[in-house]
Amino acid sequence: MVKDKTIEPWVCQCGTHNPEYKLLCKQCGRRREEEKNWKGTHGKTFAIIGASNHAKHEREKDDYYATEPRVIQELFSVEEFSNNIWEPACGEKHLSSEMEWLGKKVLSSDKVARVHGVVAYDFLSEKTWHFNGDIITNPPYKYAMEFIEKAYKQINHGRKIAMFLKITFLEGVKRHHFFKAYPPKTVHVYSSRRKCALNGDFDNTGGSPTCYAWYVWEKGYQGETTLKWLK
Repeated sequence: MVKDKTIEPWVCQCGTHNPEYKLLCKQCGRRREEEKNWKGTHGKTFAIIGASNHAKHEREKDDYYATEPRVIQELFSVEEFSNNIWEPACGEKHLSSEMEWLGKKVLSSDKVARVHGVVAYDFLSEKTWHFNGDIITNPPYKYAMEFIEKAYKQINHGRKIAMFLKITFLEGVKRHHFFKAYPPKTVHVYSSRRKCALNGDFDNTGGSPTCYAWYVWEKGYQGETTLKWLK
């Protein structure tokens, strides 16, 4: 039998052997180094992974993409969540403010605190602690799997994770193995388009050809993924 190289373990700097789908070390939590396929010229990297996610130009270090606030009401119309929500990539609180308006108690954090009420907190690098609630965000696409894996460690059994991501997140050999370990309970695909605006500038953001979906996980769920549609 030919050995499947896609599921070979990787060795962390601490010496721990981890499965291929793990992006954070199971022992020390250190982030896995970038894969060889992600290296090379800037243009090739972005072409391979679509890391810019929403635009063709190169992003500055602290740039971010804001999500249309209405996607929260659309998500809440089809899913139930805890009263306690953590938004760990909140930008300028576009989604957080909508959740607060709907009566949720929201912890808003990001690597950069851009507005009042945001905690400067690097979700991937900081030490894991248990959050008594659900996690809802539009994570940086390049680190989406790492955000999901870290979120699993942060929440209690039975709690939910909801990530706003491109439909193409379903593709890829690596994500195939990742989804086996972390199967979404439901994927809500948008039939119409939604906007993500560079640095929250919706006034100068046109229509988008990108199809998005809400991916919802429930910690402990190991069944089949249900596919649904949102208008």
